[in-house]
Amino acid sequence: MDTLGIHHLGLAVSNLKATAKFFTDCLGWSIAREVPDYPAIFVTNGSAFVTLWQTASDHNATPFDRRKNVGLHHFAIKVASEQALDAVFEKAAAHPGVGVEFGPELLRGGPAKHCMLFEPSGVRVEFIWAP
Repeated sequence: MDTLGIHHLGLAVSNLKATAKFFTDCLGWSIAREVPDYPAIFVTNGSAFVTLWQTASDHNATPFDRRKNVGLHHFAIKVASEQALDAVFEKAAAHPGVGVEFGPELLRGGPAKHCMLFEPSGVRVEFIWAP
């Protein structure tokens, strides 16, 4: 097989603008493309792409329950150092609309560390440092 990894991750979000700002204003990613007709916004950090797709506004989106639904449990964003993990957690935890599941801690006894947050639309995002 000649598979090379994930090209992009597509997320259906309930608040497109708030979620895009989480990636751009909080994490420093940039907008690679917008599709106003859908609407959708594609963001990148230069190596990874996340495509954000607005759910229909004429209904109440049902929050995903990782223990009851088949689908995205979470996705993880790698950071360069333990200090970077602490810094991204502090910044992201203070960002409007972000929920904290847990702060930086050892992952299964270490040495890797991770934290888990919910971005403004409720998607579960892990940040991980794995030396």
